[in-house]
Amino acid sequence: MAGLASASGRVAAPEIEYDRAKIRRDMLIRRIGKYGMLFNPVFSYFFLWAPIVILIVFSFNDAETVSVWRGFTTRWYQNIFANTLTAGTESARFSTELMLNAVGNSLLVGVVSTIFSTVIGTMVAMSLVRGNFPGKQTLDAVLYLPVVIPEITQAISLAVFFSILFEFISNQTGARVTNGFGTIIIGHVAFCVSYVAVVVRARLTDMNPRLEEAARDLGANEWRTFWRITFPLILPGVIAGGLLAFTISLDDFIVTFFVSGIGTTTLPIFVYGLLKTKVPPEINAISTLMLVVSTLLVGISLVMQGRDNK
Repeated sequence: MAGLASASGRVAAPEIEYDRAKIRRDMLIRRIGKYGMLFNPVFSYFFLWAPIVILIVFSFNDAETVSVWRGFTTRWYQNIFANTLTAGTESARFSTELMLNAVGNSLLVGVVSTIFSTVIGTMVAMSLVRGNFPGKQTLDAVLYLPVVIPEITQAISLAVFFSILFEFISNQTGARVTNGFGTIIIGHVAFCVSYVAVVVRARLTDMNPRLEEAARDLGANEWRTFWRITFPLILPGVIAGGLLAFTISLDDFIVTFFVSGIGTTTLPIFVYGLLKTKVPPEINAISTLMLVVSTLLVGISLVMQGRDNK
C-alpha cells in the first residue's frame, strides 16, 4: 500500500485494464440480440402463414402447377361444382355429390360432437370452479391431456380402445360392431370437451360468485340459480367454446382417419383421397374454402370471448 501512496498522502486508484476486443464482441452480440428480438416475430409469423397465403393465392392461378403464375382465374372453384377435376392435361370426372356428401358427414359429426362437447365441457367447468370433491386436482390435470398430447397418440389409443371394446361385445353377444359415425363422434367429443371446458372455465372464474349467493338467499334453488343467473352470464363463453369445438371437429383428420368406417368419409378424408395419385389444382380451392369457413368460426368464437370479458 505504501507504493500506491502519492506525495500528498492520498492512495492512488489502481488502473483498470479493458479488453477492448471482448467489449466490441459483447456489443456486437447485444446488437444482434436486439435485432433478433425485432425480426423473430416476423420470421415466426412468416413461417406459419406463408404456406397458407401461397395456398390461397395459387387457388386462383390459371396454371395447373404451383411452380408458375399464369394469371388469375376462378375455374378451379367452378370445376368443384361442375363435377370436373383436372388431372394432368386431361379432365377426369369426379362426383361433386360425393364431395357434398362428405361435407354433410363433416357437418353431422361436427354438430353432434359439438352439442355433446358443449354440455359435458360446461358441466366439467362448473364442477372445477364451483365444486369441491375428491379427485378434483386429478380431473383438472386430465382435462388438459387432449390439448397437450400429440393427436396421433390419441388417435391410436382410441382405435385400440374401440377394437378391444368391439371384440368384447362380439364375444359376449355375437353381434358384429364396426367403426362408424358413433366412433367418430366419440373420438371428437373426447378432445373437444377440453377446449369447451377451458373457455367456459375462464368465464366462470371471472364471474362474481356473490350473484349466485344472492339468488339462493332470495329463495332460488341450485337449478333455478343456474338457469336464471349463472347460465345467462356464461352463455357467451359457452357459445365461444362450442364454436371452437365445432371448428376443431370440422377440420380434424387424424382422429377421424383412425376411427372412421365405411360410408363415413368426412371432407378432410375426401381431400386426402384426392391427393393419393396427383395433386389437382382444385385441391387448393377446396382447402381455401375450408380455411375460410374455419377462420370465420374461430373469429366469431374470439369475438364472443371478447364480449365475454367486457
